[in-house]
Amino acid sequence: MTLTSESRRSRNRSARRGPAVLALLGAGAVIASVLTAASAQAAPATVYYVAPDGKDTGHCSQAMPCTPERAQKIVRPAAKYGDVTVQLADGTYRLSAPLRFGADDDGGDHTVRWAAAPGAHPVITGASKVGGWSRSDVGRGIWEADTPSGLDTRQLYVNGLIAPRASIRLANADVTPTATGLTINNSALSYLATLPDQGRIEFESLGDFTNRYSPVQSISPTAITMAQPAWDNNTWGWDTVQRSFLAGPSWYLDNSLSFLTQAGQWYIDPSAGKLYYKPADGVDPNQLDVELPRLQSLISIGGTYDQPVTGLAFEGIQFSGTSWLGPSTDGYADQQNGLFIKGAYDYRPADAFTSCSRGCEMFERARTSWYQEPAAVQVSAASRISFTGNTFTDLGQSALGIGNDANATVTGIGLGASDIDVVGNRFVENSGHGVAVGGVLPDAHHPSDPRMTNQDILIENNTINRVGVDYKDNSGILSTYVTGARILHNEVSNVPYDGIDTGYGWGINDAGGSNDYVDRGYYNWNTKYTTPTTLKDTQVEGNLVHNTKARFADGGSVYNLSANPGAVVSSNYLFNISGVGLYLDEGSRSMTYENNVVQGGSFVFTNAGSLRNNTSDNVIQNNWYNSGGISAPNAAAHNNKLINNVKVSGANWPAGARDVICSAGVAPQYRTSLNANQFGFTGCSADAPVTGFATTSNVSSYFGQAGDAFGIAAAGADVWGAGGQHDDQFGAIYKAGSFTSQSSVSTRVVSINDANVWAKSGVMVRNDLTKPGSSAGYAVVAATARNGVTFEWDSNGDGYLDTDARATVDSYRPVWVKLTRSGTSFSASYSYDGQNYVPIGAPVTLPSAAAQQDAGIFSTSHDTTQSAINQFDNVAFTN
Repeated sequence: MTLTSESRRSRNRSARRGPAVLALLGAGAVIASVLTAASAQAAPATVYYVAPDGKDTGHCSQAMPCTPERAQKIVRPAAKYGDVTVQLADGTYRLSAPLRFGADDDGGDHTVRWAAAPGAHPVITGASKVGGWSRSDVGRGIWEADTPSGLDTRQLYVNGLIAPRASIRLANADVTPTATGLTINNSALSYLATLPDQGRIEFESLGDFTNRYSPVQSISPTAITMAQPAWDNNTWGWDTVQRSFLAGPSWYLDNSLSFLTQAGQWYIDPSAGKLYYKPADGVDPNQLDVELPRLQSLISIGGTYDQPVTGLAFEGIQFSGTSWLGPSTDGYADQQNGLFIKGAYDYRPADAFTSCSRGCEMFERARTSWYQEPAAVQVSAASRISFTGNTFTDLGQSALGIGNDANATVTGIGLGASDIDVVGNRFVENSGHGVAVGGVLPDAHHPSDPRMTNQDILIENNTINRVGVDYKDNSGILSTYVTGARILHNEVSNVPYDGIDTGYGWGINDAGGSNDYVDRGYYNWNTKYTTPTTLKDTQVEGNLVHNTKARFADGGSVYNLSANPGAVVSSNYLFNISGVGLYLDEGSRSMTYENNVVQGGSFVFTNAGSLRNNTSDNVIQNNWYNSGGISAPNAAAHNNKLINNVKVSGANWPAGARDVICSAGVAPQYRTSLNANQFGFTGCSADAPVTGFATTSNVSSYFGQAGDAFGIAAAGADVWGAGGQHDDQFGAIYKAGSFTSQSSVSTRVVSINDANVWAKSGVMVRNDLTKPGSSAGYAVVAATARNGVTFEWDSNGDGYLDTDARATVDSYRPVWVKLTRSGTSFSASYSYDGQNYVPIGAPVTLPSAAAQQDAGIFSTSHDTTQSAINQFDNVAFTN
């Protein structure tokens, strides 16, 4: 189907559907609407059916469904006459190539909806299921399976989670970075020289705000020579490997079979066609869902500026199973937030390892050649596209990319995204951003064709939880040079970097430029613009942002770069955050921050320490905070106005702040066990009674239940009685007498939202949970907010916990904890996937344990003045 440019322009003027209507449309409602289409004489059928076992022939009828690829062909003529639905039956659709939607695959003035059948949960994946596991002789407890020869991956998905690659941690003293690689200082590492496949090993660095990967070339007993030019690219610029802003960066060696020593890790050998995996003791990987990604992208939606794609909707679909392989060859020379450099720069100084380790003029020259991380689902040169009620999970890069630079797209045509709605989706367990909107190259901020402008992007009621798993510098939501981005009522949590980031460019591309970058020589090589960028009118409102900045010191939970005239950041609730809450970085200008609540961390920072930069003309007013303070250097000189911002004590929020707290986050119809506001917040009018369980507490507590999910807030001092401490304060949801001589109790701790590093949530057993401080047979297994998982027990039967064993875990991801009893012997374990359980310490004997004990889940905030609601699901009792 070929249309003129004028026809396409008329499509772009079509009236858009409001977000409120989108939010209410489910797959069933969509199907019902199209079934009332005109008669067969007037138009072809308007509903087409696809299935995982569908045929690549026929007319995609309900009796004979087809493949998604076949449906694309069938839909094209039908969309000329009205709205069309492609209904996806339940099951897994394994793609052999990305689905590409060009201008001939869209709805034009109509809409083509790709929607789940009523009650179905279709999965579109680029991965294949791995089976045929057998025990390997390469090491203790390692299993192996055959894979296609030559197939490589950077991710493996086990039971829906990203499994970690085989790796080892390096102490900073073990190696010293050099211009060619790393000098080995620790003789214990000399064995590295004997390893096979040295070219597959990577060096990983976590600095102040960058996460870098560099492939190895070769290893001798005293030195690691790194592959070029990836190493050069990681050793010039800012926050470099050898000169991080962080005093003690974290260093690792990844991806060698010899590093495969920890349960849950894996390694792939493409040349041998072998995949190796180390499950926990007693676990057979043939009983696990192991998914090996084959594709680098799943969905590409993109036309041209003359013929953009218009009128597509995706509803109720899961997108999974990709791996972006670029860093395996080019490295990942991260600059900030998914932007990186690659390839050789002929103007890089010969002594750049020293002279450019904290920036230099030639590095500044290179800024206009940066690359953007590609997304698994891509939208560019398109308008009137919507994603509603989908799940983006197990993706090896950014999940959804909208209007990114051309170098990040399958089509090779970037930008040009307008009227895009992203409503009510879940982004969880992804390697990069949840959503990344906009580009950073010159056409993104000063388009050579106005049709390149990214504009009118709605991101609303989405849950973004545990993203940035492998590219830890990626924020949950990134929106760069966009006109009219609206980021409303999302929940962003458990991320290693920032929650929501807007803008880019450090003010370099704003009208008049930046004097800081005049000083650094940037404009000796690049344009100083006299006109504004496309970044304006951003709205960040009603979002719930928590458990951020797990791995980096720099950045902010809600962050902005460069001038953003007309931007309003309002009514957001930020809690349990690390570092800065509201961060106005270089060049942030003409913005308003108002009616936000910042709980914990530092309230606000305006990066205006230099009188020569343009972090200016901002209004920060009527906000509430209870920790840290205001860092606004040179506020008067920069015309940054701070008006009526109120610091409160503890959780004594006034009525206006409570209104913001209670309204923040996703709407009720979109909430799952991942959402902290599914039970409301302490002090909010929420009624979520617990049924089928008893509750008990000896401190101020809140208990809630939503299906199989539970919430507990308990302002307790602690549960610990040794070392002069004598605390046993908690709130618990439990079953009386459920724990007998051959029992276990387990739960997944979804999120610990209490701020104290020793706040605990997990499972508890004792003879009588209603008698704290006096009942024996007492043991707990708990995830802590920042100190891993702890197994604690009462060794002398006095009713207080006094002995412990600990395990280091990632505190920013859900973790299962389990307590198992055999007679009077109690053992503890933890797991990331509910199958591979790792012991915590050794079994202990509690002779005072009664024949029948109480067991359940508990929480203590380690703070007598305040608590947050901590989240649990998958509570299980076995006998």
